[in-house]
Amino acid sequence: MKVIYKAPGCAPEPRDIPNTLEELQATVGGYIETVTIASDAVIICNEEGRLRGLPHNCRIFGVDFVGPILIAGVDEDEFSDLDAGAMGALLEGWGRSIKNAET
Repeated sequence: MKVIYKAPGCAPEPRDIPNTLEELQATVGGYIETVTIASDAVIICNEEGRLRGLPHNCRIFGVDFVGPILIAGVDEDEFSDLDAGAMGALLEGWGRSIKNAET
């Protein structure tokens, strides 16, 4: 499954991971929670990240995330590849945000 992976303190990167519960849990380091950001995209994060004191990662649409996150596509009730156009736009937007923060 084509996703964007973002770890705290690191730039986001495209990844291709198996679409299994075990892989998603291993990637975010625990039970998963989803936050819908569009009709066809979600953020997958660690459900207990704040309770476990995971480091701050990023803010997306005014929501702060801790620990590693994934941004994946959604097709009805299933996770799916993140659309290539959406992936490009998100990665480009992150790049602009980083440049603006540095100036």
